[in-house]
Formats: sequence, structure tokens, C-alpha cells
Amino acid sequence: MDNSLSYRRDPADALRSCALEDLTLLYHRRSGQTHMVISPVPELLDGMADGTPVTAQVLHDRLAQEFDLGPPDEAIAEIATHLDALAALGLVRPA
Repeated sequence: MDNSLSYRRDPADALRSCALEDLTLLYHRRSGQTHMVISPVPELLDGMADGTPVTAQVLHDRLAQEFDLGPPDEAIAEIATHLDALAALGLVRPA
């Protein structure tokens, strides 16, 4: 896991979401797959909505304005892990 890697979210129309209480369904048009996710995935994707490439640090700084993320080093490492997993699913791409 490299905290300095940048990731980009696909355009908003590439991903449809439907919130169902604590679950969010994400339909990824390009792959035709539907993913069931929970927090913090929707929040991470929302933090990337402007389409600019972000690192785990940048995404942490954006999310920390709204959420208590705990110790920064631990939170950034967790965000980097989530970004790697989202990239493996094809929901974000390395920039």
C-alpha cells in the first residue's frame, strides 16, 4: 500500500447508487456489476466526486472537514487500503 498513489473516480454517470439504510448498492455501468458497500465507501466516493485525482492524504483532508477520522496516520492508512480495494473492483482508477 502506497499512500502517495493518486486515484480518480469515474464520471458520476458511470456509477449509479441506491442507499438502503446502512447499505449502499453501486451499479457500475462499465462492468455491469452491482456492489453492496457500507460506510466509508460511499463517503470516499463522494469525496472524489469532483473527478480530480486524489491521494489518501488529500481524501483524508477532505473527509476530516466533516467526519472525526481519529489519528491522521491511522486514518490515512485505512483510506489508502480502501482506495486499493476500490481500484481492484474497478470503481476508481489509478491516476
